[in-house]
Amino acid sequence: MYLIKKYIFIALMLLSITASSQKNIDNDPELLQNSINYHIAQSQIELDNFNYYKAQKNLDEALSLAEQSNNKKSIGIIYAIKGRLQLSIDDTDKAIKSLTNAIEIQRVINDNENIGTSYKIFGDVYVAKKNYNQALDYYRSAKSKFEEESLDKELADVLLCEGKTYFKLKNYKKSRDIIEQAIALAKNDDLLETQSDALIAHGLVHSKLSNNDKALTYALEGVELAKNNKLSNILNDGYLALSEIYNNIEDYKSSRDYLNAYVQLTDSLTNLKRTNSSKDQETQYLLNEANQKNTEMFQKLEKAEDDNSLSTLISILSVALITILSLLTLSLYKNNNIRLKTNNMLHKKNGELIIAKEKAELASKTKANFLSTVTHELRTPLYAVTGLSNMLLEENPKPEQVQHLKSLKFSGDYLLTFINDILQINKIEANKVDIEPEPFNLKKKISNIILALNNSAQDNNVKLHLDFDKNLPENFIADQLKISQILINLIGNSIKFTKDGDIWIRIYKIEEQGKIYTLRFEVEDNGIGISQEKQDNMFESFSQGSIQINRKYGGTGLGLSIVKGLIDILKGKIYVKSVLDKGTTFYFEIPLEYTPIEEAKEVKTAYFSGNSSDLDLKNVKILVVEDNKINQMITKKILTKMDLKCDIVDNGEDAVDMIKANKYDIVLMDIHMPGISGIEATKIVRSFDKEQIIFALTAVTIEDKMHEFEEAGFTDIIPKPFKQEEFEKKLYNALAAKNSTSAPA
Repeated sequence: MYLIKKYIFIALMLLSITASSQKNIDNDPELLQNSINYHIAQSQIELDNFNYYKAQKNLDEALSLAEQSNNKKSIGIIYAIKGRLQLSIDDTDKAIKSLTNAIEIQRVINDNENIGTSYKIFGDVYVAKKNYNQALDYYRSAKSKFEEESLDKELADVLLCEGKTYFKLKNYKKSRDIIEQAIALAKNDDLLETQSDALIAHGLVHSKLSNNDKALTYALEGVELAKNNKLSNILNDGYLALSEIYNNIEDYKSSRDYLNAYVQLTDSLTNLKRTNSSKDQETQYLLNEANQKNTEMFQKLEKAEDDNSLSTLISILSVALITILSLLTLSLYKNNNIRLKTNNMLHKKNGELIIAKEKAELASKTKANFLSTVTHELRTPLYAVTGLSNMLLEENPKPEQVQHLKSLKFSGDYLLTFINDILQINKIEANKVDIEPEPFNLKKKISNIILALNNSAQDNNVKLHLDFDKNLPENFIADQLKISQILINLIGNSIKFTKDGDIWIRIYKIEEQGKIYTLRFEVEDNGIGISQEKQDNMFESFSQGSIQINRKYGGTGLGLSIVKGLIDILKGKIYVKSVLDKGTTFYFEIPLEYTPIEEAKEVKTAYFSGNSSDLDLKNVKILVVEDNKINQMITKKILTKMDLKCDIVDNGEDAVDMIKANKYDIVLMDIHMPGISGIEATKIVRSFDKEQIIFALTAVTIEDKMHEFEEAGFTDIIPKPFKQEEFEKKLYNALAAKNSTSAPA
């Protein structure tokens, strides 16, 4: 009995304090309205942060104050927000009841602004129930109210929802038209959240309409806007949209990357939502309600005690206890059901994401293997095409045959370049390109590139100008081969599209941190220029614009894709600005490490630079190991032209026996042969002869097999098909080196 009196006393004290503060609010209508507005605003903040319990608590307090003051407008707003909260926790039936209450009140007081919001949330509820036509009716009603009140922000939001609903109904053209209106309104009023969400949705619509270029443009713009403004939910939708779009255009690597980003961000948002919307909070809320009822019971207890009514006391205590136990049981039951439902949904979604990820990875790997196999098989017959065309051109063909043979040679060279470009793009996309930094003189390297391209420039009557910043050091540590390839592609492009003009190559520093210099390279021409439409897609492989241009000017259309990939590997960025008929400027920025001049070394060429007539070739013998009859004939013809004698075998076992039985100056070893391969044969030879010069004459991709070639013990590698002059120089170089080591001191 003493404890009961104690609890009754505490409850009465709390009630008196609350009543005192409540009295101050009741006496000041402005203060009361401010309190209502505060709780409404706070509830929306908590709702946006998934704090459903705190949002519900603020709404209850706001509703209590609004009913005390009979503030119909606030009551309507509170019921609408309650409907939004109940929609967020998937309780659509309660949401419909709350929104119906809101609309009834708002209709009576003609609150057009807020009734439009209630209609819009009603539309969201029916979208959640997948009743899309009913949802559209409510969205149209909301749109009408917002237009009457000139509420552009709300109008942009409901237009976006309407467009997304048409998308779910697969009416993509209608969806596109409405989302375009939403984007225009959002841009006009700087509504960044709506704008980014609408751009991503617009990208998906264009993807369904098979306009992949626009789909990517809109989706990437929306994702960038969401990322810059930290709109996590929209960014997450954007990652999934980009993954779907890239998958549709069979860019499986990009699809996989964005899918991974989506999975990571989804996990983060799910954890946040799970933390903030914990059912423990809902349990606490229900317990608070029970405590409030308990307080009322205690008040009755006091009266019961005064009346000495023991039976009333026991009844009230029983009701209180049953109420608490019932609420706890209900909360635990609901908590377990929702947790089970949520876990099942998460497991299902994670399973779907894992399967999609595995499919994308398998597709990417399959594509890489396919390209590697196909390009190897193409290089072998290309050896015959280029070799035979060269031979026929040198054998005094009939005048009417010369042009045909030159066309054949050009086609072979073009196809080889195309294959090499495809292989390089494949390696870049598969992250198989390694950075090989080394000290070099940057100014000399660029001067040599300009010198090498000068003949092509003169053919087009183009002058090349180098502007290397005088205050910039010349010696750096970096991957000079990749930098050379980037510049050769960009300068070569400018030469191709410029007639009777000038090209300027500029290099200068834009940032310096210790030994790391960030340099800007510019290649500017006054050629034909590039339209804005083509600029948007010019770094993509096989874009439609590049195909049309390449038919007219030549080239594979893959050079800029390779340039972009190499610059990304070097941790740089590339930009372009161009005006039609006035010219184009490509500029890229990459970090390079400065090194003192004494550490810088130039990479020496591996080709023979002397006079072949100075070499004694009379007794030189070469072994050709090649299983393809046409390739045997071509290689023998080239060697004969060089005044070199050769023996030919068509398998690895015979090659080993021939090397054991004879003394050969050079062995030209094919890799893929029946029986043992060229690599295995070379390993056997190295077991008994460490000095024999052995060249790998192969059509495989060198970079993929370089480690195997080095382990096997090859002296050097000659990739097929090769340029005859390079083949000759490598052989002469090896013979010259051998003569110099064998000559008497």
